[in-house]
Amino acid sequence: MTTQNHPVDRELVEAAAHVARTRCRGDHHTMAAAGRAPDGRIVTAVNAYHFTGGPCAELVLIGTAAAQGVYALDTIVAVGDRDRGVVPPCGRCRQVLLDYFPGVEVIVGEGDGIRAVPVAELLPASYVWADHQLDTE
Repeated sequence: MTTQNHPVDRELVEAAAHVARTRCRGDHHTMAAAGRAPDGRIVTAVNAYHFTGGPCAELVLIGTAAAQGVYALDTIVAVGDRDRGVVPPCGRCRQVLLDYFPGVEVIVGEGDGIRAVPVAELLPASYVWADHQLDTE
C-alpha cells in the first residue's frame, strides 16, 4: 500500500466543523460530515445516533447529497462535536464510501497532521462490491 497525501480541502473541514458546532446537540447528533461534489458544491449532514446502530454522518451525507442531485463526491470529512476535530470513518462507512465513490478522498488525521487519502487506502485488500456483480449486458 502506497500512501500518497493529497492537499487538504480546509474549506470542507471548516464546513463540517461549523455543522458540528451549530447543529450537533445532545446524544442524538454527535458527528457532522461534509462532502465536496465535482462541481464544487459542499453538502453537509449529521449522524442520527440510536442504540440500535443509527447511521453515521457519512452515510446520512450520501442520502442528503442524492436528495440534492449530487451523485458523486470528490472528498469527504467527518468532524466530532465538542471540538473533537476530524474523526476517521468507521469500517462500515469506509466500505460504503468505497462502493459508492471508489475515487473519493477521505480527510483523516489530527490537528496539523490532517491529510486527504484515497478511500481505497483505508481498506487494504478490500472487497469492491461492483467488481463482483454480474454483467447485465
